[in-house]
Amino acid sequence: MSMHFDLTDMRLMLNIAEVKSLTKAAERTFLSLPAASHRIKNLEQSMGTELLYRSSQGVTLTPAGEVFVEHAMRVSQQLQYLRGDMKEFATGIRGKIRVYANTTAMSEFMPEILGRYLALQPEVSVELRERLSLEIVQAVTEGHADIGIVAGLDEAVMNSSNVRYLPYRVNKLSFVAHPSHPLSQAESISFVDTLDESYVCLSEWSAIHSFLRKAASNLGRSLKYRVEVSSFEAVCRMVAAKVGVSIIPATAITRYAERMDLVQVPLADGWADRQLQVCLRANEALPSFAQPLLDLLLAEADEGQREG
Repeated sequence: MSMHFDLTDMRLMLNIAEVKSLTKAAERTFLSLPAASHRIKNLEQSMGTELLYRSSQGVTLTPAGEVFVEHAMRVSQQLQYLRGDMKEFATGIRGKIRVYANTTAMSEFMPEILGRYLALQPEVSVELRERLSLEIVQAVTEGHADIGIVAGLDEAVMNSSNVRYLPYRVNKLSFVAHPSHPLSQAESISFVDTLDESYVCLSEWSAIHSFLRKAASNLGRSLKYRVEVSSFEAVCRMVAAKVGVSIIPATAITRYAERMDLVQVPLADGWADRQLQVCLRANEALPSFAQPLLDLLLAEADEGQREG
């Protein structure tokens, strides 16, 4: 069977999937209604199957139409890559990678690895954004991010998204307090036993802030915020000044404890050992200039697993 269709046909089907109206989709595609109807008729004949259900309420996709739109979305994304690559050649930047990461990856691991990558790829720029893990999965699924770094996803989320996951690093969250604080003497501590204390937290828009707030809510409690700051270093400075306690990555506590009065106490909660994962769109190749970044991440993942 010979199939004949073009980019306009794909744009028309994408618009139909979004607005569920042939009339509105035709307008969005800059076609007259008769021209759009003719294209859909020819497309269905070319495919050998109906792509739309028609009713007085509008149009919806048949199963075949849904598959067509799924592939059309991928083609559209690749065309965006193509346009972006060509545009950036003209400005001296050959490509741009969009990386979404949770708080820990953003603060603890990405600065060093991006420094190494950009030194090797001076013609590439990186858009790095901090998001919650669920938001990162959604961004990768919808093509808004090329690479994501997430943690703490349940199997239902991982199995339901069109995303593949690669192990990155295991990162531990720990309780941190001033040496004079009573809880600093514990060998380990449960999150619930810290909730009567005043907390120093990252800003409310940070992923780790949202994660801890949800963990407290799951226990029927809430965090008592005393100060909100913008970095792990600022958290540690406040804790060292006896302003409050906190929960942050163990790697950050270890780093700042070398020059601040801090005590790290392991958390007994299972969620404190967080498996970070790199996520990518399934069955879709990265732009060629992004592959070296993924290679560096996976090489670091091997090192991180060995260290763990």
